[in-house]
Amino acid sequence: MNNAKALTITYLTKATYASLNGSDKEVDNISNIKKIRKNDGKEYPYCSSQAVRRALREQLAVMGFKLSEGMAGEKEKGAATTKCEPQTYIDDDLFGFMNASADTIKRTSPVRVSPLVALTPYLGELDFATNYMSVSSGGNPNIFETEIHSGYYCGTILIELDRVGEKATGDKYELKLDNEQKAERVLALIDAVQNLWTVGRQSRFLSDISPKLVCASLMSVKNPIFMESIRVDDNDNIEVELIKNTISDFERQVIDYAIGERKGFFNKDTDEFMTLGDCFEKVRGWVRDTYSNK
Repeated sequence: MNNAKALTITYLTKATYASLNGSDKEVDNISNIKKIRKNDGKEYPYCSSQAVRRALREQLAVMGFKLSEGMAGEKEKGAATTKCEPQTYIDDDLFGFMNASADTIKRTSPVRVSPLVALTPYLGELDFATNYMSVSSGGNPNIFETEIHSGYYCGTILIELDRVGEKATGDKYELKLDNEQKAERVLALIDAVQNLWTVGRQSRFLSDISPKLVCASLMSVKNPIFMESIRVDDNDNIEVELIKNTISDFERQVIDYAIGERKGFFNKDTDEFMTLGDCFEKVRGWVRDTYSNK
């Protein structure tokens, strides 16, 4: 597996009652969720890639990794940045950084993340609530509404395995990890993906966005092949043929693949798919083999 360049994971999850990545600013007493309008004219909610990356970072912190702390920009009105020390901090290595000081230091993230986009449209549902916090001081209850959504969401993560723990010529920072350290960081990221949990809006809208279906592939090129290849029909069945056709179409570039599902979650289990736990274990095996053979 020494020719492996990337690991791509496309995952499907379901939010039954959620306001993923919703706004905190209320306009006309309505808190909106992010949506995109597709060619069919309907609006589909999504959780931004920034929110997904933040969720992954937070899981790494929960797992015991020390994260690079945010720092104010050196220039007036400059953007905040991290410590920009990928040798020390796992998130600076995996997610990159940019410090636009007099001597710009930047690292392009080797972990590429797509938004988590709903497969089912927004139907206009609203949650009604009342804030009584001002009543004790003589104010009136504040009635407000929050947009909510129920449906499947799909997202993709691509990891450039050949760039984790390595810097390009000319990069102005220290980074040189051995293969064991590289594997440790990628394996930690895989654990974070398996236990993905968004940190926003969980007080009132607790949601489980961990994967329920995973299409993973170890690639000799950098291509998120499953990104547009997961669909669910009206009967809650996965469109298996589309996934099979994708694997066949990229047979020359696919070193190995694994498809896993939460058994009993969908309307009908797919015999060709392994359990979700076995799928993630196979992916972890790829990571260990990739770095042990380099």
